Amino acid sequence: MARSRLTPERESELYEAVLDLLREVGYDALTMDAVAARTHSSKATLYRQWGSKPELVAKALRHNKPVGFAEIDTGTLRGDFQAMLEQTDDCQMEKDSALMRGLAHAVHTNPDLLQALRELLIAPEMTGFDEVLERAVERGEIRADNPALKLVPHMLIGAFVARPLIEDQPVDHEFLSNYVDAVVLPSLGI
Repeated sequence: MARSRLTPERESELYEAVLDLLREVGYDALTMDAVAARTHSSKATLYRQWGSKPELVAKALRHNKPVGFAEIDTGTLRGDFQAMLEQTDDCQMEKDSALMRGLAHAVHTNPDLLQALRELLIAPEMTGFDEVLERAVERGEIRADNPALKLVPHMLIGAFVARPLIEDQPVDHEFLSNYVDAVVLPSLGI
């Protein structure tokens, strides 16, 4: 839909402003007026480029994502998980976790946001993640009929939500690495 006349630098500035506002005020209080004011843009430009607030938010979250999961192939599932974790530093992981928690509430009352996130963010990530797991099956690391295969994303998202809630600690590399080794891989029979 977007007819991009924005330079990549300007587009990055806009996306960063959207993410900053999300962290500051949350999804419900985020307005196109606030984005326009923060970025010295017009609302008309924002709507022409992105069509809606949910689409803008989803694309901002997707922007500058590291290499897709499908591109990761270290030869072992554990190595692939470690490579995924290395794509983001602890500070960014904490910021992403805070955004996830804030958006988790918003999707329950904003079906357009949920749809935009599924189409623009979750579906591409899941496709790449499924490819990583399929390669592990093809290598013989995991049985194809292992019921935990379909639950791996749930386990990982659960870790992001649960740690701050249960321990009042941010999610970081050490925690996720330990979680993968103690929970995810054993559930897959590795």
